Amino acid sequence: MMQYRNLGKTNERLSAIGLGCMGMSFAYGPADEKESLATLEKALDLGINFWDTADMYGNGANEELISKVLVPNRQKIFIATKFGFRFRDGIVGPSGSANTYFDGSPAWIKLAVEHSLKRLKIETIDLYYAHRVDPNIPIEETVGAMADLVKAGKVRYIGLSEASSDTIIKANAVHPITALQSEYSLLTRDVEGEILKTTRQLQISLVPYAPLARGLFSNVLNLDNLAEDDFRRTIPRSHGEYAANNAQLVADFALLAKDKNCTPAQLALAWVLAQGDDIIPIPGTKKRKYLEENAGATEVQLTPQELELIDTIAAKYPNVGARYSEGAMAMIDR
Repeated sequence: MMQYRNLGKTNERLSAIGLGCMGMSFAYGPADEKESLATLEKALDLGINFWDTADMYGNGANEELISKVLVPNRQKIFIATKFGFRFRDGIVGPSGSANTYFDGSPAWIKLAVEHSLKRLKIETIDLYYAHRVDPNIPIEETVGAMADLVKAGKVRYIGLSEASSDTIIKANAVHPITALQSEYSLLTRDVEGEILKTTRQLQISLVPYAPLARGLFSNVLNLDNLAEDDFRRTIPRSHGEYAANNAQLVADFALLAKDKNCTPAQLALAWVLAQGDDIIPIPGTKKRKYLEENAGATEVQLTPQELELIDTIAAKYPNVGARYSEGAMAMIDR
């Protein structure tokens, strides 16, 4: 049975395992609308009410896809979307590509939210994130424009993504920040330390994306089986010495999962969930079988000794590699 957690300082009860919808339309190979829609319907059956998208995913295609299930089930779903990434010459690409740039200006925010509302076919977005932090626009201006959307009833809560501790503090002084979305998994622990300390002081929920290290902890990921344009082919940690290191880490991790009578993916998600009740991971999938597997992670309880053992395994294999290309990493922790 699905468990639920509070979002920030609100009374919103969100499924402890959310659903990242990006891969249904963007970055992870060919789209399969029929299976994606079935996955969204299955999420409702499983009690997964926290869905995440962004306007850049398929250049709006993901929001349009979600609307087909969102609209007839609006009261059952807490929908989050993001703004900021734009594409030059209509060429859609990942965050670090030359044709992709970030726009956190108030002028763009006013347009972006209208586009998202139209694609989602709703009147109000539950949680609206700045997808990154624009180095050319003071965060106070970006958040001020987002706050105006709350006043106008177009957005209920606002969040940031991949922001530094200092930026979070500045932003929260303008308008309460409800959630910080950042990559967080056993392989990517950048938020531990000042960022997590800050979110907890301010009672901001951490929403980890890629909690399975983009499928690595499924223990079945094979680059040879991925589409040529699959985003995971571009990640440094997918290649060479990093890939060898991570394969060994996951192999050891899989043995522990077997002892726990769960899958490696469930164990990886259980580890994230165990880091605090203020953490709500959003593993992405576009298939029902993986959605059901992810949902089962809430049933996996870890003892302090098991958590220590997991940390020991991770410490044996520190050479995990970067999670993004150099260009994409330059947009992190601003």
